[in-house]
Amino acid sequence: MAKRIISQVVRGQNAVDGAGVHLRRVLGLRTVEHFDPFLMLDGFDSTNPEDYIKGFPWHPHRGIETVTYLLKGEIEHGDSLGNKGSIGEEQCQWMTAGSGIIHQEMPQASERLLGCQLWVNLPRKDKMTEPAYHDIRPENIVRLEEANAKIGILSGSYQGHTGARTGDYLKVQYLDITLKPNAVWSYHETPNDQTLFLYLIEGTLAANTALDAFEEKACAILMEPSSKQETSHDEVVVKSGSHGARFFLIAAKPLKEPVAWGGPIVMNTKQELNEAFEELENNTFIKNLNPTFL
Repeated sequence: MAKRIISQVVRGQNAVDGAGVHLRRVLGLRTVEHFDPFLMLDGFDSTNPEDYIKGFPWHPHRGIETVTYLLKGEIEHGDSLGNKGSIGEEQCQWMTAGSGIIHQEMPQASERLLGCQLWVNLPRKDKMTEPAYHDIRPENIVRLEEANAKIGILSGSYQGHTGARTGDYLKVQYLDITLKPNAVWSYHETPNDQTLFLYLIEGTLAANTALDAFEEKACAILMEPSSKQETSHDEVVVKSGSHGARFFLIAAKPLKEPVAWGGPIVMNTKQELNEAFEELENNTFIKNLNPTFL
């Protein structure tokens, strides 16, 4: 079986978003082409509430899904239609913005806020689908223990076990993996026609054939198939550093569709973007007054 090879290591940069939230923007506009269908990845890691408590007040989304996963801390959220709740430790909120939703996300003061938000693009045919929330609570996450690793399955499947989500519009693989120090771990279930990357949230990780070029936390490692396509699946082999590693393995089939991105709205054409912002001005942006909350 051929091994996936490192195509890019994206370390991102510190940024301030929302009303003053300090974060690490790992994926963004410059990585869209290579990380398709994944648009943006913001990492949160702070022990100072002043870095994040101003939060993300009311703002719109259309044409994407946002996946917010916390390891530490709490984020309260709500939308303009009355849905509300909170994301706690080892809990995930999978929001399908679809045709449009206006919401807010407000981190609460805690000892540490640690996690990330991923934006997943929606296919052209599903851009205007009905908005929906899916809460993945800690008890919904299937967790497995191996000799050198602990695996949490948020979405997709692993070793015959299915996660809490599979993806309504894109089949997204989302694994939460913790490795012991100096541990080697291999994975060979992702089809070689999918975009696959690793987001290193804690520790150090090596992901090449020599397994000696370690990367630090808060980076995304894009793993591309080797040039030899003898089988339908490729193998990923990684090794943790002396203090172990925690990372997310995320994969999905690329859309290969045009991307027109305007702030919190992602469509396929500039005209569609203009229409969305005109609707915001005219108060016709929200298409469904009863989005589902699951």
